[in-house]
Amino acid sequence: MERIIFDHMETVRGITEKSIKRIPEEIADITPKGFNNHIRWNFGHIAYVQEKLVFEIMGEEMKTPMKYEQLFAAGTKPADWVDTPPSLTEISFVLTEQKSRIKEFLQGRLEEKLPRPFTNRGGITLYTAGEAFLFSFYHEALHMETIKRIYRSVSSK
Repeated sequence: MERIIFDHMETVRGITEKSIKRIPEEIADITPKGFNNHIRWNFGHIAYVQEKLVFEIMGEEMKTPMKYEQLFAAGTKPADWVDTPPSLTEISFVLTEQKSRIKEFLQGRLEEKLPRPFTNRGGITLYTAGEAFLFSFYHEALHMETIKRIYRSVSSK
């Protein structure tokens, strides 16, 4: 089962990696009416939250760049940014590099209990590394759908 789960991560992240490479930098920062964030924020948020759901809640140090929390954590928005955000190429590198670290870190540990149960903003409580990891696929897919909707909105103008 573990192999199937890691294969699924490769599939999900592969879709994200292909998508970020297709987005022109010049539309990455357009926040269309009806959205709080733009494409760059959503890709950075995927990377930041994945890091949190795999490493931080297991008591490990997060390896995403320090400014990712200020820029991409839940509740942040580009309108409040004071730092220059990373390019899509930089975020793409983080997403790709993260994949191999996750596989190495979680191999044989999916059933391991978290040091403390983790409850997300939606009220869902996760108890094991595997639960958190599986939830991250859902989270990534939600933001990929948002990216698609933003892309359609900004490229139709």
